[in-house]
Amino acid sequence: MSVTKRNEADVGYVEIDNPPVNAIGQSVRQGLLDAVRWAEELHLTRVILSGKGRAFAAGADAREFDSAPLEPHLPDVLNAIDESFVPWIAAIDGVALGGGAEVAMACRMRIMSPKSQIGMPEVTLGVIPGAGGTQRLPRLVGLAKALDMISLGKPLNAADALAAKLTHTVEDDPVEEAYMVNTEELGCIVPTWELPAPEHDKELLANARATIAKKSPNQIAPNRAIDVIEAGLSIPFHDALPIERAAFLELKIGDQARALRHIFFAERAAKMPETIKADPVALDHIAVVGGGTMGAGIAYALLNAGLRATILETDEDGVARALTNVEKVIDASLKRGLISDARAQDHRARFNATTDYTTVGDAMLAIEAAFESMEVKKDVFAKLAMTLPKEAILATNTSYLDINELAATLPDPSRVIGLHFFAPAHIMKLLEIVRGDKTSDAAIATGFALGKALRKIPVLAGVCDGFIGNRILARYREAADTVFMDGSSPWEVDEAMEALGYAMGPYEAQDLSGLDIAHANRRRQDATRDPNRRYIPIADRMVELGKLGRKTGAGWYRYPGGNGKVDDPIVADLAIEESHLAKRERTDYSGEQITERLVLAMINEAADILDEGIAHNARDIDLVTVFGYGFPRWRGGLMHYADTLGAKAIVARLRELSQEDAVAWKVSPLLERCAETGIKLADAAPSK
Repeated sequence: MSVTKRNEADVGYVEIDNPPVNAIGQSVRQGLLDAVRWAEELHLTRVILSGKGRAFAAGADAREFDSAPLEPHLPDVLNAIDESFVPWIAAIDGVALGGGAEVAMACRMRIMSPKSQIGMPEVTLGVIPGAGGTQRLPRLVGLAKALDMISLGKPLNAADALAAKLTHTVEDDPVEEAYMVNTEELGCIVPTWELPAPEHDKELLANARATIAKKSPNQIAPNRAIDVIEAGLSIPFHDALPIERAAFLELKIGDQARALRHIFFAERAAKMPETIKADPVALDHIAVVGGGTMGAGIAYALLNAGLRATILETDEDGVARALTNVEKVIDASLKRGLISDARAQDHRARFNATTDYTTVGDAMLAIEAAFESMEVKKDVFAKLAMTLPKEAILATNTSYLDINELAATLPDPSRVIGLHFFAPAHIMKLLEIVRGDKTSDAAIATGFALGKALRKIPVLAGVCDGFIGNRILARYREAADTVFMDGSSPWEVDEAMEALGYAMGPYEAQDLSGLDIAHANRRRQDATRDPNRRYIPIADRMVELGKLGRKTGAGWYRYPGGNGKVDDPIVADLAIEESHLAKRERTDYSGEQITERLVLAMINEAADILDEGIAHNARDIDLVTVFGYGFPRWRGGLMHYADTLGAKAIVARLRELSQEDAVAWKVSPLLERCAETGIKLADAAPSK
């Protein structure tokens, strides 16, 4: 049964029981509607509604969104609860999100436990509340709070919900408290649908739209939510519901909603392969080698997960730097209210930085985050192998280097795995778990166990230069540099990619990370670079001029006074000069042409990555591009977006581009197979 009910002393206890998160599918809706009739037939004094397990109800069952709506529809169920002569009380312990929050708001009263959350994150799935949420929430919390909650999709904790008057009280045992509510008090609470709508406020609505334009550009659902809320301010409650429902049903089948659902399910499917049967090693104490920005971020992420972390450095100056870097992250978290003073002290108590490798003799996992040099990393691994237990896993955070070469220096290469974090490591959700030729199942299991402990999104990758993400990034930058040299400017390229949905384009992003980092990687590749592949030297000229990005006040852009970026005509002149030296005729590319070239370059490279077995499926590439490299989530990730374009169209255009440069634009065999057979990239399998 998805909904259970029982009657004790004229009090009905109704419990949603649809594990794991009590999603409100058809059976739950039917169960709730049946419970309304049951309670009325028995003339119960109240119904106490709760959720079994760790959730009250975590929203609608998104798996139903690709099909026609099934009766009973949630708006009808909630109207029945809201209008029933038997008052319902929502006893919320855990999350009440989306449809779950709508169910709670249809109840006469809401009681939350201290650890609970309530919110309406529908816009994160490309839709809006579709069962009265846009109309009930403003009546309960006011227009300003409702606009914020619905258009941004951020939930409230119990304390904030109480302050917003979304819950009546916060108690440790909501069910028991619901039973104790005075019957007369409960009868005096006006049903939500009878509450007046807030006054129309043009300024609040305009501010909400301005916020969305800044935080969610190009996304349809947030603005539609604001429109529907506004429409309901001046008409009766029941007249507004069809407007909301029509908008929800329209958005549900749109491209953005499909893309966001794809990422939603891809994220939840990011788990260790079922073929891995080994157990992970213990993760109570973890060594981190290197206390720079990346190492400190990794250490803080470990501390935040309740683990003990020790940073190993080469000298006392390095130890001091590591201590300072970790303390900076702790202080920043304190200022943002992410941790309490007590928790900060607990973090400090579980952290140490030292030059003494013997202090980590009990650690079963070490993560190397030292300088990106094979010799440096080999030396670190040799020290770790001598100090840590023989069963300990040795992980490298390298972004590009050959893990097989590194592992080959150890007596037992099966201990070695890549754990590629993304900066800032304590914030970015992606974790590339890189499997070497000899990597053991225990090492892989440990990588996934760590990812789960840190609440990261784990993606298994094979060994190649750059793995999944940085290999695509390298091709992205190469295509951008080619467009730049042949006819555009960095700001035109950035503007085109921001129009696609990136938060920032490739040149502004490189200014943020530093041009010297990419320069060092190009020098590493000099000996193995294909002599037939065109090389764009502009970035090398930039480094020679000392234009390294924000840290030097100038890169692809200038940053006067440390403020915002401004275009730099010197950079544009460099491209014209190099183009002249290379005897290239420059072309005036449109924004659409720029976007097409950069996106097709990434898709083609990603298809090769999948064909070679570096990525195990297209879904993993989507996760990497969205959570590691800023590809717009609402487009579903790179490969999902490619499937919306169609393999035939992609191959046809790539063949045209290959006439310009047969090496850079060589069509991926996987794309050709998909074009010939009609198979989607989502369903394509590696050939190796």
